[in-house]
Amino acid sequence: MKKRIITDAEQQAAQLPEDGWLDLAKLADVEVTSEDPAHPIESALLPGQGSLWHATEPGEQTIRLVFTSPQRIERIALEFVEPQTERTQQFVLSWSSDGGQSYRELVRQQWNFSPQGATQETEDYRVDLSNVTTLELKLTPDVSGGEARATLARLRLA
Repeated sequence: MKKRIITDAEQQAAQLPEDGWLDLAKLADVEVTSEDPAHPIESALLPGQGSLWHATEPGEQTIRLVFTSPQRIERIALEFVEPQTERTQQFVLSWSSDGGQSYRELVRQQWNFSPQGATQETEDYRVDLSNVTTLELKLTPDVSGGEARATLARLRLA
């Protein structure tokens, strides 16, 4: 048996390769409830645009991708980073095939961030969605109602 220790960077690269993702700049408009001008939503949606999206306000935030034409989506990758504040975040990922008139929930998940260890959450979902007109991500940065602000390191679709 051969064994090799992989680094965190190698593990992340294996999970979220930079090729094969949809070009969201060309395929979708984005709606967002809050945005720090120093950390715009493009930072999370477009490769090479920055490090993170940050909300300016605490509480639930919504990021909505409105596609210019219906899309087929087979993979959704999300990455969240929180190196400083201990908190429990919840996100809900939903999609619509009727222009946002109704949504179907794909996943609802909570994650506990801790500066002593769990500072990054990476999710990679294999899906089979046809005629997607809208994809919506709702983030509750602290389910206990604290003053934490939502962040998103990366959202990619294939």
